[in-house]
Amino acid sequence: MAQVPQTFFDAVAVRTWCGLALETLGRAREEIDAINVYPVADGDTGTNLYLTVESAVAAVEAVFAGHAARSGPEGPTLADAARAMAHGALIGARGNSGTILAQLLRGMSQVLADAGTAHVDGEPAHADGQGLRLALRHAADSARQAVAHPVEGTVLTVATAAADAARGAEGGCGAVARAAYEGARAALAATPGQLPVLERAGVVDAGGRGLVAVLGALVETFTGERPREVAAPVTAGALRMGAGAASAVVSEAGEPGRGDGSASSVLAGPAEDSQDLYADSRPPHARVEAAEGLAPAVGAPRGECADSAAMADQDGPAFEVIYLLEAEDAAVARLRERLDVLGDSLVVVGGDGLWNVHVHVDDAGAAVEAGIEAGRPYRIRVTHFGAGDVHTTGAERPPRERAQRAVVAVVPGEGLVGLYTEAGATTVLARPGEPPASGELVQAVRRAHAREVVLLPNDAELRHTAAAAAEQARTEGIRVALIPTRSAVQGIAALAVHEPERRFDEDVVSMTSAAGATRYAEVTVAERQAWTMAGICQAGDVLGLIDGDVAVIGSDVTATAEAVLDRMLAAGGEMVTLVLGDEAPDTIAEHLEGRVREGYLAVDTVVYRGGRQGALLLIGVE
Repeated sequence: MAQVPQTFFDAVAVRTWCGLALETLGRAREEIDAINVYPVADGDTGTNLYLTVESAVAAVEAVFAGHAARSGPEGPTLADAARAMAHGALIGARGNSGTILAQLLRGMSQVLADAGTAHVDGEPAHADGQGLRLALRHAADSARQAVAHPVEGTVLTVATAAADAARGAEGGCGAVARAAYEGARAALAATPGQLPVLERAGVVDAGGRGLVAVLGALVETFTGERPREVAAPVTAGALRMGAGAASAVVSEAGEPGRGDGSASSVLAGPAEDSQDLYADSRPPHARVEAAEGLAPAVGAPRGECADSAAMADQDGPAFEVIYLLEAEDAAVARLRERLDVLGDSLVVVGGDGLWNVHVHVDDAGAAVEAGIEAGRPYRIRVTHFGAGDVHTTGAERPPRERAQRAVVAVVPGEGLVGLYTEAGATTVLARPGEPPASGELVQAVRRAHAREVVLLPNDAELRHTAAAAAEQARTEGIRVALIPTRSAVQGIAALAVHEPERRFDEDVVSMTSAAGATRYAEVTVAERQAWTMAGICQAGDVLGLIDGDVAVIGSDVTATAEAVLDRMLAAGGEMVTLVLGDEAPDTIAEHLEGRVREGYLAVDTVVYRGGRQGALLLIGVE
């Protein structure tokens, strides 16, 4: 991470702020999750904010890495870094508050990008205190516009207060950031008096608490000092919650403490895992992915964000629907109107043809279909807020018993999500070009809700990410075994021998052995000229990779796949697994099955549809 403090808002300051914000949210995540009662008591606001910022950090780091690879004398401009931050947050936004935070960062980036588009006289362009004031104001205003029915006492209130306080600050970025932080902190402390649901629970708004943490990181970026956070007081509503609620203490530094009578906040009850929902009849891009474990909802009003005084006791929608959408502005305006009728908590953020849509509805299919009519929705995520007792609070319901063992697997295509789920695994979809972050894997381990978890990364490049996730889960008391599977076909082989009734160590050994005995290959198309183990390939060539190395270079997909399969079966085998991508030729599976029947007696073949998985074809030989 770059050194702090920074004097001006330049590209390095963007990078520093994002890194510090991620660290700060990492420390505060559990506290924020625990006080999350509005608009839905799903206990995941801190995690969603963390994952949103983690995506922003990855995008900013990619920009810096790209400039370093080109060996240029200059790093990225402020505009480059700010736009990357906004784009990363947009595509990685999770949940209600994460979506709003993405719009806040986008609003800031629009002002910062205008201030710093190039290097001037050898010095990187930057924004000063006035630029930061304008950025905070534009961020708060654009976030309000993105929410269908803004309500006070939420993260929107905190953002507005920060911008108002910054407007009256004099001096450079450090003074403006500190004023914004203090204004946000004061507004956060007042949120229980603005939303009855917060007052009854005895907590401040969780999204607002997360924004205060992010602004605290902004102060540290420009002053080098981490601001001291004054914990929210316990309200009378908290005392009325009694033993049914979990309580925790947060020190002035924002770190968890002990329940010693100096309680800073009373936290919501335990979360219940969501049910996994898959819509196989949807188009491949319309993936419905189960999100993290959630608690039942408190009667949620309209919008992030609608007055809960009159509606807090009514039933709210049963599903949260989130997706990215490629669409024109006019189509998005019509989509807003349709989704506003279908449900509540409607937040649509983004622009320039790419949007992040968030809504709570009872008819999840209708919300997705509305997106299909507006443009091209993808990375669709549907979360069921629980079953039966959806609108009871966590304090009213005992926690669900953990399973003894579960399998968590990363899978490269929508079709394999269904396959792995049928086999009992909790899945994380790895989209082409968008590998999951460690936070997503940790979430999946939590969602599995088991004492013991077997983790299958199914990609050699994800081994370190999976190892970090496993280590984090172990600190939470979960026993995790990481099997270093390098392909989804190895994961399928491991799942085939998985027996939850066996001793954990024995099960892990058996799954590891099965995965290791499975050779894997893929057929894909070269994107550019490159030197490979099989010679020089050109852009557009068909490549056959065996165990990660290019073994065949061809011009025809089916012929290349046949050559790869022959090489693999030359060493023997009993079972061939074929996983077809969306762009694979229609006849390739039939051709390869015929090839196995004719040339390799006693070898069985099984075929799966992988969906949009990146590779044209995955091959496994056991």
